[in-house]
Amino acid sequence: MVDAFAALDLPDLLPGWVWLVGAGPGDSGLITALGLKAIIQAEVVLHDALVDEKLLALAPGEKIYAGKRAGVRSCKQDEISDMLVMLAKQGKRVLRLKGGDPFVFGRGGEEAQALARAGVPFRIVPGITAGIGGLAYAGIPVTHRDTNHAVTFITGHGSDGKLTRMDWDAVARGASTLVFYMARKFAGEIAQDLIAAGLAADTPAAIVANAARPDQDVRITTLSGLGAAAADAPALAILVIGENVALASELAWLART
Repeated sequence: MVDAFAALDLPDLLPGWVWLVGAGPGDSGLITALGLKAIIQAEVVLHDALVDEKLLALAPGEKIYAGKRAGVRSCKQDEISDMLVMLAKQGKRVLRLKGGDPFVFGRGGEEAQALARAGVPFRIVPGITAGIGGLAYAGIPVTHRDTNHAVTFITGHGSDGKLTRMDWDAVARGASTLVFYMARKFAGEIAQDLIAAGLAADTPAAIVANAARPDQDVRITTLSGLGAAAADAPALAILVIGENVALASELAWLART
């Protein structure tokens, strides 16, 4: 059998290093080759709640839960960053494993800053973010020549737990596809603000919950119906608004497999 890691000439996770790795959304098969090698070599894995258990089962080293879920007592960001620094300075091979991509609303930038300031060597291993991979599993292309030439990714959840403050007029005039993370409970409010800012009420919209997982839940609706559709949707969800949502009726491949 070919040693895939050797054939690809991938670097090793070395003692005293921290790798910040994105595991992708849901499906364990969406991990990158670099990410998989890090899982196998790590002595300590600090992981989020959204990382697939099948990936964690491949990790021979110590596993520490460092996730953040709304309404649940979890590690503070400073505590996580301090732990990464401490473990690396003990000479451990450290993996920080996050769902999606560590630099897309994943606080990976903050953790990388803490490592850089502490003089700890690190590597960033990007992952597939839910706003791209999750939509693909729902049959919604994030861009398509017939529908949109730009996309805006927005976090709907501010540090205070409320809807992110933004210029809704500018958002409505900007990219013709909008993807919201951590915004399910604000779906109705977002829809009202965008309609008030001039976006058509019948603009196609969707909620993609539990993206790329066996229990994926896709709800196709319109901007005006977004709030009602989100009311009983699973909490782990992204919102997408734009004409490309209508393509799901033709491209929803997962439902056919």
